[in-house]
Amino acid sequence: MSLLVDHPRLRWVAPAAAVAVIAAGGVFVSRIASADTGLPPRSAAQLLADVQQASRSGLSGTVVQTANLGIPQIPSLSGNGTGAVATGTGVSSLTSIIAGTHTWRVWLAGEQQSRLALLSGANESDIIRNESDLWVWSSRDKSATHYTLPASAAASPTPPVSPTDLPKTPADGASEALAAIDPSTSVTTDGAASVAGRQAYELVLQPKSQTTRVAQVRIAIDSETHIPLRVQVYSTKAANPAFEVGFTSVDFSTPDARQFQFTPPSGTKVTNSAITPQSVGGGAKPATLTHRLVGTGWDSVLVATLPADLATRLGQLKQLLTSLPSVSGSWGRGRVIDGTLFSAVLTDDGRVAVGAVSPNALYAALSAP
Repeated sequence: MSLLVDHPRLRWVAPAAAVAVIAAGGVFVSRIASADTGLPPRSAAQLLADVQQASRSGLSGTVVQTANLGIPQIPSLSGNGTGAVATGTGVSSLTSIIAGTHTWRVWLAGEQQSRLALLSGANESDIIRNESDLWVWSSRDKSATHYTLPASAAASPTPPVSPTDLPKTPADGASEALAAIDPSTSVTTDGAASVAGRQAYELVLQPKSQTTRVAQVRIAIDSETHIPLRVQVYSTKAANPAFEVGFTSVDFSTPDARQFQFTPPSGTKVTNSAITPQSVGGGAKPATLTHRLVGTGWDSVLVATLPADLATRLGQLKQLLTSLPSVSGSWGRGRVIDGTLFSAVLTDDGRVAVGAVSPNALYAALSAP
């Protein structure tokens, strides 16, 4: 659904855009990240440029991700309780990371070699990219899907495997948060922090809006490599971060090539597939939802009309959505999710409204001409 990429606040979705806005002026307070820990001072604009120019040629480490989004347990969001997507691609618990605390191992060697391993007790779910080969493997399901990437993906990062993906590394989270910077955002620095045993500057993004559910986004940037080490997103509804992803250990040397070589274990069911150029942006874009934005900045609400086939499938899931509160108004009837960072309404007539605001703002957007 490309509209989520087109509107980054709705996807938590690049530093280059952030720097361009900063250069245009007027959106940050020029307080300097100072030297309590002996670090040389850096301004917010300098830190944004640092992140943009940082080399991601190689690193490995352990990442802990914690999400407290206030989303109720819905079977359809967790693959009938297993976390597997409906297509049976062996993603297993990779799509169940929208709540709770999860631990990842991550390896990166340039843009064409990467590996993410989600650890859950004795089970492991991996996404492994080695140039044109992409493997998605689940030890619990004993399944693996092998994708062959098209030539157009040669210099592209690994395509997402699920629309419910949250950022799995601090770099992902930082890119998505920084993409939301515009004049409705105050960008400041806040001294230094220690993350994974390394000194880091802290960059703070704070919406100027009084009605958004997002209180602030804090990004810890490594003082030497300028790689984001931790991203914390705070809600106006809670003192602790509603979402956090950060390294607990990190090594900036290039991982051994064997980390990106995958052979399915004996007894694994293997499915071979191909990712088309369209799915990685190398060709014509697939059809998107009919949608419009109501409001601006952090207060914007996306209102979309679902395609007939998707609306039909959601209609078949209505019984699974009965755990969500029923709401109604001049806009119609539907079900609401009232989360810590966002709210969403799915109407009975096949519309969806979502934004980093309260449900009342969604009802007003649904009623707007």
